[in-house]
Amino acid sequence: QVQLVESGGGLVQAGGSLRLSCVASGRTFGYDTMGWFRQAPGNEREFVAVIRWSGGTLYASSVKGRFTISRDNAKNTVYLQMNSLKPEDTAIYYCALDKSTSLTTSHVLYEYWGQGTQVTVSS
Repeated sequence: QVQLVESGGGLVQAGGSLRLSCVASGRTFGYDTMGWFRQAPGNEREFVAVIRWSGGTLYASSVKGRFTISRDNAKNTVYLQMNSLKPEDTAIYYCALDKSTSLTTSHVLYEYWGQGTQVTVSS
């Protein structure tokens, strides 16, 4: 069994920054793909960023150049550095784990999910 716990969300003004963290426990972390997704009220869950165990990354076009995903395998932790935040970035942010080694962008392919952390960007 895998447990994922996110932290770092909060309220920030437009143009500000936040750093989300997600700690994985319960199994070996090193070879899994880790992703960040978000869901705003009334919207479907959408892909934000993904990182392979080797460090390869992929971003949604809406966040590319503003967000950076990284991971520390020794700490079983994945991060999402969010800069130049916009009101449209407001959502619950979830981290997820995929046992494959692919850059998976579809949320239906992720086996494990955290409980989410709220990010609110005020204008």
